[in-house]
Amino acid sequence: MHKLDGPVDLKEASILARRRDEEVQRQNRIFNTRVRTIGIDQRALDAQIQDRKIQEETEARKHIAFAKDLIRHDQTMCLLDDRHKHDVININKAVSEYRICYQKPETRREFDLNDPQALKKDVPARISDTDPRCTVSSIQKFTGEDINQQERIRRQQEQIREWSLAQQKELKNALEDQKFANRLYDNTRIALDRRICDLQQMEEDTRRAVTITTKDFNWAQATEKATRQKLEKQQEQEDNLVEIENLLHSDLLTENPKQATSAFGPNHVIVHRWKGMTQDQIDDVIRRQKQQIQERKRLEEEERQVNAEWDRRRINDARAAVLLERQQKRVQRQLRKAVDCQNMLLCKDHKEREKFLKNEVYVNVPTAKYFEQFNTTSR
Repeated sequence: MHKLDGPVDLKEASILARRRDEEVQRQNRIFNTRVRTIGIDQRALDAQIQDRKIQEETEARKHIAFAKDLIRHDQTMCLLDDRHKHDVININKAVSEYRICYQKPETRREFDLNDPQALKKDVPARISDTDPRCTVSSIQKFTGEDINQQERIRRQQEQIREWSLAQQKELKNALEDQKFANRLYDNTRIALDRRICDLQQMEEDTRRAVTITTKDFNWAQATEKATRQKLEKQQEQEDNLVEIENLLHSDLLTENPKQATSAFGPNHVIVHRWKGMTQDQIDDVIRRQKQQIQERKRLEEEERQVNAEWDRRRINDARAAVLLERQQKRVQRQLRKAVDCQNMLLCKDHKEREKFLKNEVYVNVPTAKYFEQFNTTSR
């Protein structure tokens, strides 16, 4: 949407400027006492119709641009959704391959309890007289023949103590790893929230700057309009005063004897009133011609200054729009980079947490196995 605001605003500003110039020219034609005519200003009506058509075309282009932006946004959302689905499928596939390659059943600690080849791998019932598997029920070792009872009890107690210490150490390490993971996750979330707040503040500052620029432009236009209206009113008053003064000093009211000039033109005179052209009339004609030349030069200079001012304003507006668009692109690019970095960190953290939890499940030794070994040794 921001890409369309600059050119459309410049075009509308040029249309408004041209419309103002045509309105000023029309008022000069209508309210000028020398060239004023009565009737409809056909050129002004045609210009208004043309401006209306241009405005309708501009609105139609705006609606088409809005529709294209909506379609592009929908397509982007669909592509992101498909990418997310493919990522989930790839992650599940990678997890399955990892389990197949690195988490086989024969690598587990409790595999000897569920080994289908356990009977084939088993040793004979008795290997020697000191075989610890020869219990009372085997009728191979009787009570009172255990000469290493004290050493065996001591070794059992030492083994239990080592198991307890190992379990305590594993539990302590697991708690510390969990605290570190939680702290890292909290720090990541805090940094992400701060970055989002900074980006929102930057966006608000940009919008505030655009609002201030628009306000200044509108204020300048209002000031110019008020000044122009004041000058037009002053000019109208001067024209009225000149007309009144001309009427007061006219030949009709002053009964000037120099009334030989005919109403059909400067080359026609009234024969019975002709007294000849005086030097004052000649000087007055020359003076009026000089005044008309000076007035024409002044009007051309004013028109040139007004056109230069409008050109300068259009250039400044275009430059401001280009700078604003570049700044918005930089902000959007920084926002995308920040979001991508945060997503990568969160994904990495999530994978490390899953890996840590899976490894923790297989690190802990089942208590049932310990008690079974203890019972076997005691027998």
